[in-house]
Amino acid sequence: MRNLDTQRARWIRLRMGVLCGLMGLGLGGIVSSAYRVQVDDGPNWRETAEKQRQRRLHVEPKRGTIHDRNGTTLAVSVEVPSVSADVVEMLRGIQGAPAQKAALRDAAARLAPVLLLDPNELFARLARKGRFIWIKRRTTAEEATKVRELGDPKKTSRPIRGLTVEGEGHRYYPGRELAGPVLGFVAPDGQGKDGLELALDEELRGHLEDVKGIRDRSGRLIFSEGTTDEQSLQGHNVHLSIDEGIQHVAERELDVAQRTYETKGASLVVVDPNTGEILALASTPGYNPNDYTDSEVDSRRDRAVTDRFEPGSVMKVFNVAAALAAGAVKPTELIDCERGTFQIANVTIHDTHVNDLLTPTQVLARSSNIGALKIGLRLGEPALYAAYRRFGFGEPTGLPLPGEATGVLRPKGRPWFEVETANASFGQGISVTTVQLAMAMAAIANGGKLLQPILVKKVTDGRGRTVREVTLHVRREVVPAATARMVAEMLTAVTEPGGTGVEAAVPGFRVGGKTATAQKADPATGKYSADRYTASFIGFVPAERPRIVIAVVLDEPMIGRYGGDLAGPVFRRIAEASLRYLGVSPSASAPKLKSAARDGDTADATAAALRPMMDDTPLTGPALGAVRVPDATGLAARDAVRVIMNAGLLPRIEGTGRIVRQVPAAGHPTPKGSAVRLLLEPPS
Repeated sequence: MRNLDTQRARWIRLRMGVLCGLMGLGLGGIVSSAYRVQVDDGPNWRETAEKQRQRRLHVEPKRGTIHDRNGTTLAVSVEVPSVSADVVEMLRGIQGAPAQKAALRDAAARLAPVLLLDPNELFARLARKGRFIWIKRRTTAEEATKVRELGDPKKTSRPIRGLTVEGEGHRYYPGRELAGPVLGFVAPDGQGKDGLELALDEELRGHLEDVKGIRDRSGRLIFSEGTTDEQSLQGHNVHLSIDEGIQHVAERELDVAQRTYETKGASLVVVDPNTGEILALASTPGYNPNDYTDSEVDSRRDRAVTDRFEPGSVMKVFNVAAALAAGAVKPTELIDCERGTFQIANVTIHDTHVNDLLTPTQVLARSSNIGALKIGLRLGEPALYAAYRRFGFGEPTGLPLPGEATGVLRPKGRPWFEVETANASFGQGISVTTVQLAMAMAAIANGGKLLQPILVKKVTDGRGRTVREVTLHVRREVVPAATARMVAEMLTAVTEPGGTGVEAAVPGFRVGGKTATAQKADPATGKYSADRYTASFIGFVPAERPRIVIAVVLDEPMIGRYGGDLAGPVFRRIAEASLRYLGVSPSASAPKLKSAARDGDTADATAAALRPMMDDTPLTGPALGAVRVPDATGLAARDAVRVIMNAGLLPRIEGTGRIVRQVPAAGHPTPKGSAVRLLLEPPS
């Protein structure tokens, strides 16, 4: 610079200064940008990098197992191989559309014969060029081995890249058709679609979880953080009250009955009347959940829960029980059954057999419609309706199964007319389900308590810890204990000589129960059909200390029609096998009452045998002296009916609204069983 001209040297310094300044500004910009990228925007860039480097694997937990009451597996998830493909990886390194198309055709042609698929259809799926495509789900072990060989460079000179064989959960039902409509099935997407699989789907599936992992340059996942504890991902296990042994017997006998009598369908419930636990819940025709696609939709229906029907004469049991509890009829009273024909309004009621004077026991044993309707009319429409509701009819039982029917007691918005009350007294004009009948009869068998039915006893997690447990629950007391015991004893007359259910008698045991043969309504004509019936038998055994209640319902039998002849033998065979299975021997059954000879009037002997029990338990039914009329003024009709009936009196409702006056007045001494007029007026 010293040898240069002063002016030139100054100019060079100026240029160097400007250049250094520009370079400084550039460096400052680079530093600023680097700070912004690495510090200010660092979290965002790191997240982007992690997304490129890592992959989240959507882990489907193993579905929980369903067990019976003894731990026998009814439904379990097993791992089966499934084949998928990453088409992007399959075409990696192949340039040009024609070459890629040829490679996909070659892959489809080699895979299709191994997996028994159509090559053209498989090519169409591969041509979508997705990162994940199912080739075939639930393959055999042999197919999976051959697919692995096609992708192994050591086994073939032209390996197909991008193929993956991985385990996939598959629902398996070891019992095949056993309890099929109860269990339901699981669709390929892992969703429960029917039965308990649908109702408890959320608990059985468990919780989903994402597992992080690193992927390589080919996009393959390499786990870096390990897998979550398998037990924590597993769905909950369900333990049912159903007993596989009793369920098997029930389904076998029900299937035999369907084929023998050529029924349209049938349903059966076995319940422990002391706990409310469902021991068997059978429906036919059934299906195999392992092959649910081969079954008809109608076969998947759990008829015991979803089908409602007119029950017929079995409702006489609950009619008589309510009348005895209310004092509307006495156990020794004779009822004129009009020699089998009775006119009410413009309707003529007939009995199957000609009867004159019958006691309530004989009304049940001989299944007299006329005797039942006279008891029902004496009880009165409000009290009869309230009694049926107390026994659980017209409301769901609460079983955890989809599609449960509530049944129908009477049209909305109005009470029964007199002829409708008469029909309801012997089970016509109303509809119920098999489960409702079983639980109502269980209330008679256990001393008057309507229990909540139990199907799911316990739910546990993957480590065996109890998540929830269901215990005995009394919904309400339907009749006093002494009345229930009296009716239970009366029902033994049904299965003894002279009764309609002798075919249901179990050797060595006393059986209580009721037959029913109900005409079905014809929807085309709106009248009762002359050749379509529902035959049923609902009973309990042993009569002295019931262990099981069995409800058998046969829908539209073509051979025969009477419940005692058709459903009775089914009851007997299931009861015999179940009692042996439960270890109940005939010697454990109390001896038959010597004085209760069924060839004559049995009501006096029955009452005499029950007298010691009734002396310790105050009856609110048969007239035993006088009671003071409770005060019902100001109450709504439903509450007033309950108060009056609890006192052993018969309420008579007049008007709507709330009680403004009652006759007799509150506190007035009145014989049990007397009527109390309740005058209602709407609030002003």
